[in-house]
Amino acid sequence: MKGMDKIYLYTRFERFWHWAQGALIILLGVTGFELHGSYTLFGFEKAHDIHVLSAWSWVVLWAFIVFWVITTGEWRQYVPTTKKVLEVAHFYAIGIFRGEAHPVPKTIRAKHNPLQRITYLSLSALLLPVQMASGLLYLFYNDWAALGVQGVLTLEAVALVHTVLAFALLVFLIVHVYMTTTGHTVWAHITAMFTGWEEIEDTSAIQDWERKTERF
Repeated sequence: MKGMDKIYLYTRFERFWHWAQGALIILLGVTGFELHGSYTLFGFEKAHDIHVLSAWSWVVLWAFIVFWVITTGEWRQYVPTTKKVLEVAHFYAIGIFRGEAHPVPKTIRAKHNPLQRITYLSLSALLLPVQMASGLLYLFYNDWAALGVQGVLTLEAVALVHTVLAFALLVFLIVHVYMTTTGHTVWAHITAMFTGWEEIEDTSAIQDWERKTERF
């Protein structure tokens, strides 16, 4: 495609944890809602076992992801900025349907646009840790006295938080899947997350909104 460069944007581990985390979230959601009695698929006991195993797998994977992000310097990709947030929001709400160009094309220095940075940082630094913590509290309810949280928390409150955040993750997953179809072709972003290579506009110059992250 004229005016596009094909660059290696996503590393092998980055692609692995992306798909693995997505699969675990889906599996946790399916088994979690079954445990709530929404439907019967695996059966309560099996659903419980799968849910617990998936939860521990997610905790371990998440720890590796955090370690990788910190040690490789990829944390810079998540430094939040409000620059061009309104332009990006306008593009996804209106501009994309008019055939307008994305206001913040991807570059190796900036894989995520300002709106994505705020979303992913909120997800990784707030929603996921709280979801995991509430799940572990739920799992170790019988040990609350030993953990020193007996009388401080209630099972109902923990269950409510865990369920509300599960719905939040479900909403994020649906929106995320939709957003993968908003590239220059429907399959462009999805293909890139399999191969690591993505076609992006030739933007060798650092954009103004990126300069804030270049100082780190």
